[in-house]
Order: sequence, then structure tokens, then C-alpha cells
Amino acid sequence: MSRIGIFGAGSVGCAIGARLAATGADVVMIGRQRLADEIAAQGLGLTDYLGARFYVPASQARYTTSAQAASDADVVLVTVKSAATQSAAQELAAVLKPGALVISFQNGIGNAELLAAALPQHLVLAGMVPYNATSRGPGEFHQGTEGTLVVQRHARLAAIAADFARAGIPLQQRGDIAAVQWAKLLLNLNNPINALAGLPLKAQLSQRDYRRCLALVQDEALAVLDAAGIKPARLTPLPPHWMPRLLCVPDFIFKRIAGSMLKIDPLARSSMLDDLQLGRRTEIDWIHGAIVKLAERLSMAAPANARLIALIRDAEAGGKRDWSAAELLLRLTASSGPMTS
Repeated sequence: MSRIGIFGAGSVGCAIGARLAATGADVVMIGRQRLADEIAAQGLGLTDYLGARFYVPASQARYTTSAQAASDADVVLVTVKSAATQSAAQELAAVLKPGALVISFQNGIGNAELLAAALPQHLVLAGMVPYNATSRGPGEFHQGTEGTLVVQRHARLAAIAADFARAGIPLQQRGDIAAVQWAKLLLNLNNPINALAGLPLKAQLSQRDYRRCLALVQDEALAVLDAAGIKPARLTPLPPHWMPRLLCVPDFIFKRIAGSMLKIDPLARSSMLDDLQLGRRTEIDWIHGAIVKLAERLSMAAPANARLIALIRDAEAGGKRDWSAAELLLRLTASSGPMTS
């Protein structure tokens, strides 16, 4: 059995770790002192949108704040926020044993490359977590949406495939991982909209004007990707270029169509909303920022994406939150061109 380390185990890392540990895998999680204290007192629990529950008693849950705990890991899953990738790479470089496999399960583009540059003696694979995970209280986490873990195809994944399958999170291996990451980024463009709305995802997406905000930034992003020759993978029943049009349909039509496409429970919300409420730095620069930077390299503009970055930065500094759908749409369209109708 392979020993699995999860470095930067917050909501996503604990969601994966809880499933693995509860189903017999050898797992150690590494993260914040607050979570270490909670799990030491309460154990580690996970619920999901289907009603399943996983629980690891405190006596069996291995959660620590020390990177040294990854020194005997055969595989390390990196789940830190993008801003912490460089520091995570440096910490891991000091402790990883020769030959350890590293998988980046992070949002954004380029994190696996940053890790690989700092870990030249190790195999680093890119991965993607499609579902939402949030904290529900001391030692308790919740997976609020569906999805399958995706990892860059490699023969070495065979050593851990059984552990993940037994935990109910099988690894889907793909050769087009960059296309998968861009497709996930397109979906993550909703994160700041959800954070500024201050609502659960289902409630936010049920309002057409919030969806029109998302359609606007997706349209901009798709235009930039087209110009760059980047073709995002298809992660949903609809191709990426069709999504903005679906988002703009009336509420009753969207509810009927989207309900059959994506399972999401009423309490799920974006990690960016959690970050704002906890006073943490968000990943806006690694999501919308990636679109804006790519647009600039191509002498293009992505004004709605740039405006969302500014609004989130303002919210991080204590500025306005809880935007209504109409207010947010008006702000985003004030400096933007025509949107999908």
C-alpha cells in the first residue's frame, strides 16, 4: 500500500483525505494549526451531496502542521491555494524522499509547472478537482457538487488507483490535462460572482442576472482562448462555447436544463466566498487574472474579467460585498462590450 500525503489540506484536501482514510488508505494530511486542533478534538468528517458520510476518529486521523510528515510519502497531493505554490514547493523539496510522486490538485494554470521546476528529481503530474468542498464546522467538511478527479495520464498512477477507487473518487487519467485545466478555469469564473453575491451556489445560479454576469466573463475568456489557439476540454454535457447561451436563458428554462446536467445541493458555495469571509487572500489572480494576462499578451481586452478582479480586491480590503444580481451586472457591463443575449 502506498503512503499518501496531502500537503495544504484545507477543505478540498480534507475532503479527499477523509474519503481515503475512512476507506483504509494510509494517509497523512498537512495543513493549518486550526484544523489540526479541530481534528484532534473532533475527528475528521465528510458528507456529500448524495447523503454519504465518512468519518475518521481523532485517534486515527493523521493531521499535522509539519511538512516533515511528507518525508515518507510515496505520493503527495498538493492542494494549497495558488499563491502558496512556490512556498509549498520549497518545503516539499526539503523533505520528499527520492522518487516520490507529486500531483497538483489546484485551481488555475501553471501550478504543476512551478512545482516541477522546484522538484526536478520528482515526477510532478497536473490534476483537477471538479467538485466543490467547504467547511461545515470543527473537523466537518462537505462535498456539495458532483465530479470525477482528473489526473495527467501516467503509468505510476496504477500504484494508488485502487485506493482512490475504493474511496469512491476514482482517478480519471487524461492526456489533454492542459485542456482540462482551462475548462475548469472557465467554470471557476463563477467563483468571484458567487463570493460577491454571498449566496449558496444553487441560489446564486437560479438568478438570471448573476448567470448573465458569468456568461459575460465566459464569453470574454472564450474569445481570448480562441485567439490563443487553446481549445478547452468538454467537462459538462454542453461544449464550453455553448455554456454562455445556456446561462442567459430564462430562469425556468435554466432550472429544467441545468438540473439534469449538474447535481448540486442547496448549501454548496464557492471556496472564494469562504476565503472572503475568513479574511484570506483569494485566488482571483490565478483565475480571472490568467484570462486578463493572456488577453494582454494578445493585445486584447477582457474588461469584465478585469472589473471582477478589482471588485474582489476591494472586498478583500473590506469593501462592498453582498452585491445584488442587478447591481453586479450593471457594474460589469459598464465597461464591457455586448454580452450574449
